[in-house]
Formats: sequence, structure tokens, C-alpha cells
Amino acid sequence: MNKKLFTPYLFVGPHLILFIVFILLPTIYGIYASFTQWNLINDPTWVGLDNYKTILFDKDSTFYTQFWRGLKNTFLFVLFTVPLLIVLPLLIAVALEHKKVKMKGLMQSILYIPGLISISAAALIWALIFNKQLGITGNVFGSTVAWAANQPYAWIIIVVVTVWGGVGGNMIIYRASINGVAQDLYEAASLDGAGSVRKFFSITLPSIRFPLIYTFVMTTGASFNVFGQPLMMTDGGPRQSTHVLMMYIRQLAFGNGESIAGMASAMAVLLGLVILIISAFQYYFMNRNAS
Repeated sequence: MNKKLFTPYLFVGPHLILFIVFILLPTIYGIYASFTQWNLINDPTWVGLDNYKTILFDKDSTFYTQFWRGLKNTFLFVLFTVPLLIVLPLLIAVALEHKKVKMKGLMQSILYIPGLISISAAALIWALIFNKQLGITGNVFGSTVAWAANQPYAWIIIVVVTVWGGVGGNMIIYRASINGVAQDLYEAASLDGAGSVRKFFSITLPSIRFPLIYTFVMTTGASFNVFGQPLMMTDGGPRQSTHVLMMYIRQLAFGNGESIAGMASAMAVLLGLVILIISAFQYYFMNRNAS
């Protein structure tokens, strides 16, 4: 065998093995489990499409209620967070590129640090901040609001901790893309009398359309998988208004009672299909408009 042809597979091989073992095979088995009745202890029992019929159409079933409530709450989270996680990093990246801004590297590092903190740690930090007895909102600003126990405050604190931790990563992607834009374009636009706003919409946005598509699709997919923030900040309350679908899936599969892993797998597959369809639509729509 030609060693030059074999060499690339040595680099790809370890990643491919990890992908197959930890992603591909669990995904395939999860899809299979969604067609079974399974409690993680006994062997799965094939039930065909029964799990999906119950989740999607049996209005008297608890699983039907859990799925649609969880999906609605998940959609609300996506609606609240994704626009902020796209627009704010972009505005910050553009602002940091201004000539008058000093210590750009330091400011970028400070904004990126929250993204290095785990969800659980970040949630604990912000839970203390919003605590009406111990936190800054109560002791400094005199707020008496029980944030986690009332709406819309429960969603506000979840969105705050999410945006706080997610802005830095997208901001760095946008800054790298903006730095790659030819400066001659900006200089030519300045000579033509173009202002900052016109440069942004005529040069910056079209030049970074592919990073925008990437961050939009990836941020949306990640937001649909939200779990830690509502679990740690509100525990799904008040009155299950922030109980997202991933929390129900985890509860069914690994709850205190008997595991209902087959039903949990079916919900996970349906959530995956929702993410896949929305991501495909996003990519098609944004790529078509960008071309």
C-alpha cells in the first residue's frame, strides 16, 4: 500500500473512532430504543410506533402533555435567546473594531471568560445575584421580586445567564471574520462618503454571511437542547412554565421511579427531527438570501 495514501487516515482515524463509539452508535441505538418499551434494566420490547402515537396524538396521556408543554417552553427559550446571541456579539465585535477602542484583546478576553464557566457554576452565581435576600438585586437595588418563582422574571434570569455565557464565543467568530475583510473596501466606501451604518450593511454583513449562517444554525441547535439553565435556576417552575423538553426526557429516562427510556428516546428523536428541520430551513433561507 502507498504510504502517502494511508497517512491521512492515521490523522482522521482517532476522531472517526471516537465519533462512531460515542456519537453514531448511541444515536442509532437511541433511535432503535424509541420503538421499544424499555426500563434500562430488562431487554427492550419492540412496540413499533406506539411511543410516537402516544406522544403525538393521545391527548389523554401524560406523555402527550409533557412533550407538547416541554416543546412549547423550549421554543420560547429559543425565541428569547437566539436573537440576542446573534445580534449582541455582532454589535460588540463591530464596536471593538473601532479605531478609538483601546485594549481590544483584553476586552475580548473579559467577554469570553463567562463562556469558559460551566453551566452549573454560572447558574449558581446568577442565582445568588438574583436572590432577593442575599443577592445584589435585593441588597443593592432593593428589589423584592422572587425571580425564580414568578413570570416573566423566571424567563428573564434564564435568558440572562444564557446570554452572559454565550456572547463571547460568537463575538470571537465575528471579530475574526471582520478582520478578514479587505480594508480597501472600507477605504473606498469612505472616499464615496459612506458612513458607519452604510459600511456595516453594505460591506461587513455581506462579507461575514457564512459565519453568520454558521452561528445562527449552531446557536439555534444548541438552544433547543437547553437543560442546565432552567434546571439550576428555576427547576422548571413556576408551575412548569420553564420546564423544557430535555428536562422531561431526562426525568423519564433517569427519574426517581422506574425508567421509561423507550418513551424518552422517542421524545429525543422527535426533538432531533425538529432541530434538523429548522436547521435545514435556516441554512437554505439564509444561504439563498446571501447568494
